[in-house]
Amino acid sequence: MARLRPAAALAAVLALSACATAGPDYHPPENSVAVTPGAQGPFASVNGPAFSQESLPDRWWSLYRDERLDGLVQQALAANADLRQAEANLERAQAVVAEATAGRQITTSVTGGVDVSRQSQTGRPLPGVVMDNLGLAVSYPLDLRGKLRRAIEASEADREAVEAARDAVRVSVAGGTTRAYAQVCAANYQLAVTQRVVALQRQTLDATRRLQRGGRGTAFDVSRAAAAVETSAASLPAFTAQRQNALYLLATLLGRAPADYPREVADCATLPRLAGSIPVEDGTALIRRRADIRQAERLIAADTARIGVATADLYPSVSIGGSAGFSGQLEDFGSSDSFGFSLGPLLSWSFPNRPVVRARIEQADAAVRADLAGFDATVLEALRQAESAMETYSRHRERAAALGRARDNAAISAAQANKLFRFGRSDFLNLLSAQGSLASAEASHAAAEAALVDHQIAVFLALGGGWQQGAD
Repeated sequence: MARLRPAAALAAVLALSACATAGPDYHPPENSVAVTPGAQGPFASVNGPAFSQESLPDRWWSLYRDERLDGLVQQALAANADLRQAEANLERAQAVVAEATAGRQITTSVTGGVDVSRQSQTGRPLPGVVMDNLGLAVSYPLDLRGKLRRAIEASEADREAVEAARDAVRVSVAGGTTRAYAQVCAANYQLAVTQRVVALQRQTLDATRRLQRGGRGTAFDVSRAAAAVETSAASLPAFTAQRQNALYLLATLLGRAPADYPREVADCATLPRLAGSIPVEDGTALIRRRADIRQAERLIAADTARIGVATADLYPSVSIGGSAGFSGQLEDFGSSDSFGFSLGPLLSWSFPNRPVVRARIEQADAAVRADLAGFDATVLEALRQAESAMETYSRHRERAAALGRARDNAAISAAQANKLFRFGRSDFLNLLSAQGSLASAEASHAAAEAALVDHQIAVFLALGGGWQQGAD
């Protein structure tokens, strides 16, 4: 039988395995919800002066024009513990890409050892025959079916998915910091409003006591005025607790212990105000911007590449290898007789296990189909969150405006009741009723104003902005 030369052997191996890359090439989802007109068009909830279709700035919190808030967000993005964990996860994913890329490089190995052997029949004394060996092996994968290329594609897409997850954490940290700061200001704002109501009621109580001493009032009037004061004052501790809890949360977001909360923020008593309407753009911009949508899309790309990794196992794995070394007894070690080498293609093929490989391909294909469904679900949820946040903000904006008008009317009514009572044209019960209505209207309006800021932030979070700050 004729002996196959190395070149002929390599040609035969190459003939067994075509050079096309195994598995499908990745393409963005063509039949996804994301490409439908309903997903890419204007938002259904955008109406009136509350919103505009202008571009959302990356640093959306700068729309509040509050330098103290800007500084807090920057501190949080630099020191937040969750964000540092996400950064470490990204570094790990980058190392996985480096490992996968290194699989396409030349690999070398050095071996060496000393063997001692003695046949039992010889009767020779120990140690017997001493054999030394020293060798160097080199191999280079040809990757004819692109298994390594697909593995690198998968690892790179995984890294981009982890990067998107990091960006989602950045969005959460920026939004959480803004929200915690707003909660501090809102608690102080509601505290100040309630204190003004209590001060007004205390004035009425003092006047009632003077009238009692002058014979125009009764103890019953005094007790009712005192009860009104205590009822309003009872809500003050709750606002103080809300402020402190928000400060503790803010400290945590800044990567500090709760006791180390930023003291300079504790006196904030003015609610953050937007300079204008909220820029929301449209569905297309939202889909491009949301980090969770980008993460879902990158998972499809990664699992698509893994189909190729699994498919490549249907074909031989070929590499070019060579080895050289010395092996022999110690007295002959290093001589030409102890030297040997080999060079040629190395073939590995799990042909009998093709059903196992087919099962792995089916698993990878099913994973892609699941990813496609997950991508659609993520897009739909993002659109729902945005629509719901904008609808809620619009309606609460109307509610806050109505409560503001009610507060103004209650203030006028309370002033008129006080004037009528002082001139003896109305009884004390009417005055207390008017002041009670004012206290309720003031509290309701202050709560609505505070909630409105929270709903604004919810809109910004739903729009998914803020992660681009990482590029800065």
